[in-house]
Amino acid sequence: MVTSAMDIEKLEILGTTHNGNSNTRIEKPKKTKNWLLVIINCAIVFVGAIGSPLLMRLYYLHGGSHIWLSSFIASAGFPILIIPLMFLFIRSRSSADKISSSFWMEHKLFLWGAILGVLYGLVTFMYALGLSYIPVSTSSLLMATQLCFIAFFSWLIVKQKFTAFIINAVVVMTLGSVLLGINTDGDRPVGLSKAQYLLGFVLTLSAAALAGLIMPLIELAFSKAIRNLSYSSLLQFQFVLSVFSATVCVIGMLANKDFQAIPREANDFGLGKANYYIIMVATAITWQLSGVGTMGVIFYASALFNGILSSVLIPLTGVAAVMFYHESFTSLKGMALALCLWGLCSYFYGEYKMMNKVMNNESTKRLDKVENEPKRLDDYEEP
Repeated sequence: MVTSAMDIEKLEILGTTHNGNSNTRIEKPKKTKNWLLVIINCAIVFVGAIGSPLLMRLYYLHGGSHIWLSSFIASAGFPILIIPLMFLFIRSRSSADKISSSFWMEHKLFLWGAILGVLYGLVTFMYALGLSYIPVSTSSLLMATQLCFIAFFSWLIVKQKFTAFIINAVVVMTLGSVLLGINTDGDRPVGLSKAQYLLGFVLTLSAAALAGLIMPLIELAFSKAIRNLSYSSLLQFQFVLSVFSATVCVIGMLANKDFQAIPREANDFGLGKANYYIIMVATAITWQLSGVGTMGVIFYASALFNGILSSVLIPLTGVAAVMFYHESFTSLKGMALALCLWGLCSYFYGEYKMMNKVMNNESTKRLDKVENEPKRLDDYEEP
């Protein structure tokens, strides 16, 4: 989310190349010209953010129990990115009669993607393990606290400014997550102990914190790029991140011997063997869509806006879980949801106030500049 017009201008220019004593300024597309891409990427996030947790919960409800496998699925959909990358590669060749150097991702971005991919692998594992112990609606509300962590780490890493409205949003949304932990018996699934529920609560909250750290780091990585980034660079970054995230999960699967257990689990799956593999593939695709959309939102807007978008989708995910899985929606959970919505409203109102203030200040500066400009002799009329 853009916090001020100054931040918009900073994000319009993401890099400067230095060649000896000469500087070449690389201008990025203005944010005001990219709203269509923002909307498209928001729609992609919408599909992935709602579909992936519902499909993952379906895996657990009908006999799935391998945490490393489900966390691997969250990153395993990266091969589908080859199709758009090939299209962009062919388009790059046809437009320049050779491969454009701007098509390929920089080595520095590759390193960033590898490091953040390892961290994201840990996030998917903690989230998958937490979701196996708590309902989707509860997990979604806990993940809403990701906005609080993104706001804090954005302030720390990319110098995001704090306002009273952002602080209010952080406080009330954190309070909402604490309320969910008070009543551990209210929506605990049948057959699940209190300790397991609390473990799922802590793991999901930890996943939200680590994800809140990763988002500003992705924005920082994009800002450190030397060349003008293209959409192919974003897809390649997501590809690298997913490969390293999946590698972390594969190591866990090998240690846990999950590969040998997959055929047996598929045969015993409640919805049938064919549906087991269909759910796995569909979950991988929806997770990857969410990742691609997230990269686009961060690049064309900011990490904080991505956190806001994720939080906006929380009520829809909770409603979908109640509709499809008939999960209970307790009064305490409703209060926590109301606090999350209150926090979002506070944040958006703060952004509105700040943007108006910045625009008024810029208008005042422009008027003062015009009034203080010396008049030419032609401007004076002869008596």
